[in-house]
Amino acid sequence: MRLIFIRHGEPDYANDCLTENGKKQAESTAVRLKDEDITAIYSSPMGRAKETASYTAKNHDIQVENLDFMHEINWGDKNKSADSANKLPYEGHPWTLAYRVLTDADECAENINWAEHPFFKDNTCMDFYEKISTGLDDLLQRYGLVRKNKLYECIEENADTIALFAHGGSGAIMFSHILNLPFPFVLTTMPYGVCSVSIINFDGRKGELVIPRLELFNDMGHLEQFKEEKLHFEK
Repeated sequence: MRLIFIRHGEPDYANDCLTENGKKQAESTAVRLKDEDITAIYSSPMGRAKETASYTAKNHDIQVENLDFMHEINWGDKNKSADSANKLPYEGHPWTLAYRVLTDADECAENINWAEHPFFKDNTCMDFYEKISTGLDDLLQRYGLVRKNKLYECIEENADTIALFAHGGSGAIMFSHILNLPFPFVLTTMPYGVCSVSIINFDGRKGELVIPRLELFNDMGHLEQFKEEKLHFEK
């Protein structure tokens, strides 16, 4: 089974839709994916993701299924009563805090226990991390893949190719969870652009453990024009 992940096109965030250039990007992405044998198309429930997905759905004559759990993430301090000295810096912005976690302290150098760091442990983004991770595992189970020992057991072989349209934050959680990569690492070292195409391959035999393989990441070669995005942690 293959999962094609596409981030939405250039957004009009205020109206949760695509800009005119974003629409052109979505159309180019649909052309990029026209020869893929896509059997199902999923999307975040947000307007900019659904609008991007609609172009590919039309080309493949497939209805888009909304996945509520792939909604873009929010962040902030869970401890509303904390005094100013103990509040999360940068209003809990995960990308900026990820940079801090990786660079500030020796004990975080290996990046193993990132979820226990106060920057994330007390951050509302972790509620999204749990929700998205659980939702993804439920989705993959539909395709014969059951989470086991941080990998996936193939209980039924499946050759489907599915497409998932979502966001920078919810997609980062997807890569972190499926590929077993620390979330701060993904946020800082794996930026991906609007309408970028990434592919995760779950090829495996029934009864065996599957190690998901990143087949393609951040392919934007099909886009004629896109804005250079500032890295999220450069605030």
